[in-house]
Amino acid sequence: MRPVLDILYNFAWIREGEAARSSQAHFGGLKGLMQRHGLRAVVNLRGENSDLSWWRYERAVCAALGARHFDAMLDSRHLPTRAMLVCLMEAFEESPRPFLLKCSGGNDRTGLAAALYLIRRDGWSARKIAEQQFAGVAKKHQRWLKQFPAFAEEDAGGRGLVDWLRDDYEPRRFAAWLAAKGLGDSFKGEFLKPRRSPFQW
Repeated sequence: MRPVLDILYNFAWIREGEAARSSQAHFGGLKGLMQRHGLRAVVNLRGENSDLSWWRYERAVCAALGARHFDAMLDSRHLPTRAMLVCLMEAFEESPRPFLLKCSGGNDRTGLAAALYLIRRDGWSARKIAEQQFAGVAKKHQRWLKQFPAFAEEDAGGRGLVDWLRDDYEPRRFAAWLAAKGLGDSFKGEFLKPRRSPFQW
């Protein structure tokens, strides 16, 4: 039977003993979650929010456990910039294992990040397995998320994920690709800046 905190925080392994995913650990449960699973780092997909209590709590827990904390940022309704995805790749590179990927609900942004982690780890042959990280039915303006790995493989033209993201990814090209497939309404636009809210970010 799964521990209560694992259920509450939507915890699941991406790769056992290497990378995991979850929602925001509200109600003070992050320390217990990290200790139980031996997690040595948190990759926060909600971005740096030093004025918000959840962010300060998360940092404090990591400091108390001697764990690393990385701030990346994704938006489930807006196409990511190149800088956002490069930052995520750098967090993957620097994070000691096992690490935790988390956003707010642990579904949409975390699903994309988990899929990209698997492709970065194992190459394009892992794409179909990576796409299993997208659970449930996405809302209208989140449908682009599941399409990103297919676009990435096609647009990369045989290059590795990290090199392609760093040197050539363009959100406008992705937007055009989506539109050509009848998915022009699957996102709200390109990412410009976070909408500051303790619930969204």
